[in-house]
Amino acid sequence: MKNDKSNKSIKNWAEDDRPREKLMKLGARNLTDAELLAIIIGSGNRKMSAVDLSRHILEKMENDLNILAKKSYAELMKYPGIGEAKAISIVAAMELINRKKFEKKTKRKITSSKDVYEEMYSRLSDLEHEEFWVLFLDRKNVVIYKKEIGKGGVSGTFVDPKMIFKIALEHTASSIILVHNHPSGNVNPSTEDINLTSKIKNAAGYLDISVLDHIIFGGVEYFSFADKGIL
Repeated sequence: MKNDKSNKSIKNWAEDDRPREKLMKLGARNLTDAELLAIIIGSGNRKMSAVDLSRHILEKMENDLNILAKKSYAELMKYPGIGEAKAISIVAAMELINRKKFEKKTKRKITSSKDVYEEMYSRLSDLEHEEFWVLFLDRKNVVIYKKEIGKGGVSGTFVDPKMIFKIALEHTASSIILVHNHPSGNVNPSTEDINLTSKIKNAAGYLDISVLDHIIFGGVEYFSFADKGIL
């Protein structure tokens, strides 16, 4: 019988081949994506080790972690050997990666629509559903807080202006920037986008809060209300 790693439990592998031991000995950066994913899912199935199962999943994702990061736990469970616990572990790990990319060590000063695009790109660029965010700025146009206000499907999301102003007052924001994405990739504002922007801008005036821009993401492109002179 062929003595192949794929037919053995990881605990029976040589120590240097076990992903956990390899990580402790060499550091996480020396592990392959499949080995790191194997640590996350913990175990394989009757036919494949955790590493082989992870390698199989990554191959189905074209070895692109961005594709894996978009998968829901329900979608991951369609793959043989991936049950609810493994799927949830993968989704949680991908979300941590996404949050790490999204967080900034220093607060950014906004001077243009491009600054907003760079600030929010990692969060909104590849979503398959719509999210509406607001950046809250101080008097020097430095981002002091950002918050997801609404999340919806492919065609839209509900936004409550009262929540926006409640947060703005809590953080003593001098101005705000509205940001949302169009999963379709079409960055042109809809009638609803224009009406909502106008509604929020008019209400903000009563609180002495400025609406500096409304940015719409569509993949690698974006639309700026301020740049187009329609704010």
